[in-house]
Amino acid sequence: MKKTIQLLLVLAFCSQTGFAQKETTILTIKNTAEAPTINKNIYGHFAEHLGRCIYGGFFVGDTSKIPNTKGVRNDIIAALKELQIPNLRWPGGCFADTYHWKDGIGLQQERPTIVNKWWGGTTEDNSFGTHDFLNMCEVLGAEPYLSGNVGSGTVQELADWVQYTNFSGKSPMSDLRKKNGRTEPWKVKFWGIGNEAWGCGGNMTAEYYAGEYRKFATFMSDWENTGGITRIASGSNSEDYNWTEVLMKSIPNNMLGGLGVHHYAVIDWSKKGDGTDFSEDGYFHTMKSALKMEELVTKHAAIMDKYDPAKKVAMIVDEWGAWYEVEKGTNPGFLYQQNTMRDAVLAGATLNIFNNHADRVRMANLAQCVNVLQAVILTDKAKMITTPTYSVMKMYRVHQDAKLLPLSFQSPLYTFNGETLPAISASASKDKNGAVHISLVNVDAKNNNKIEIDIKDLGVKNFTGTIITSAKLQDYNSFENPNKIVPAVFKGFENKKGKLEITVPPFSVLVLEGK
Repeated sequence: MKKTIQLLLVLAFCSQTGFAQKETTILTIKNTAEAPTINKNIYGHFAEHLGRCIYGGFFVGDTSKIPNTKGVRNDIIAALKELQIPNLRWPGGCFADTYHWKDGIGLQQERPTIVNKWWGGTTEDNSFGTHDFLNMCEVLGAEPYLSGNVGSGTVQELADWVQYTNFSGKSPMSDLRKKNGRTEPWKVKFWGIGNEAWGCGGNMTAEYYAGEYRKFATFMSDWENTGGITRIASGSNSEDYNWTEVLMKSIPNNMLGGLGVHHYAVIDWSKKGDGTDFSEDGYFHTMKSALKMEELVTKHAAIMDKYDPAKKVAMIVDEWGAWYEVEKGTNPGFLYQQNTMRDAVLAGATLNIFNNHADRVRMANLAQCVNVLQAVILTDKAKMITTPTYSVMKMYRVHQDAKLLPLSFQSPLYTFNGETLPAISASASKDKNGAVHISLVNVDAKNNNKIEIDIKDLGVKNFTGTIITSAKLQDYNSFENPNKIVPAVFKGFENKKGKLEITVPPFSVLVLEGK
């Protein structure tokens, strides 16, 4: 069998002229049989009824002149299939705990309207509902992840939704599904029991929510489908470790398939900064917040280990990404922001953290998929573009369901105004065909970093490279210039006596493949 090695080096590039670090980072690959598999669901996405994510994003209606299939844009479907997205979370977010699923089924003209109280106060007509979302997931080849309404819903309502989507026998809900045009169930596996219960999901205490979770989970069952359903608890807000402690202590492991964690990279919640007009100070502190994910995952995992040493309960980081001020002139409730090379660096570093904690992190959802926060796709009427984050997710897809290869190295430091961050993050994996992939992120905004990797034992000799770079860290793809940041051939490496020597510029996205 041919061995292939791809080195995905996701690195930062700045408008200032970079200079090479004197030190060389020596990266060692450990091929150990005990390493876990990187669950493909780490590369999941999130679609909330927020701004133009659903309406005007995914869904334009079947009368639109924009090419669509049953109202869903064909170009978005094609782009997400190219990403091989493994799962998609819906309908929220905060919206989930105001959403009543029965309002979104049946004839569209008979569906009631709803006011989106969380995001802009807009009125929605429920034209995009359960059938539309689950059928779209089938087309994408993605597992649906449904967030249930605990805040304003009932136990019966959520239990009915499970029966409606999953039960093939005769029952009130399966009969209703068939009446609405779907004979076979969708067999939805992933179910969130509420969202951000500590905040918009009800402002609950951890103790109160634990009781609510146990009650709702008791009445959610699926006896027909192999493995049943995975019930996911609303997890902590960033470093609220008490929330994790209380839930792990209060909920039996056999009732808990996953426990969430939410963390956004934000400079300051009172002044989040601009998405494109930012200085190195703004870049550094955004990355400082993003890299805090390592500490959060490590500490939450340690608490989970106390109550679940067998690691049966998955950590699910079902909201992550950068959060800036909205683009000037747009609705502040729609959370529309541009996506620069800074976001590519952030995405690469975060995914490396998840990969390296694959023993516990088994699902994550970038917020959000289209037109909201750190989106991979932006639309403007009939126009559609992909972002630098899209490129990173596409390159990193090689890690999906591959065996983790632990790495060891000592990172150089990125220094700014007396503060420091690790300049390099990395993760590696080996897929079922024997291909090895290594992803690296150079967080440094000014300096080149030299990387040396011993490849003698990998059985690979010939390398090719691809790079994504731009003149400034603040550059982005626009509707006027959608291809400003595109991949190009990269040749800035040498193979010397079984050691791969790479000089990587500040913030560029690099892929090396060796055969």
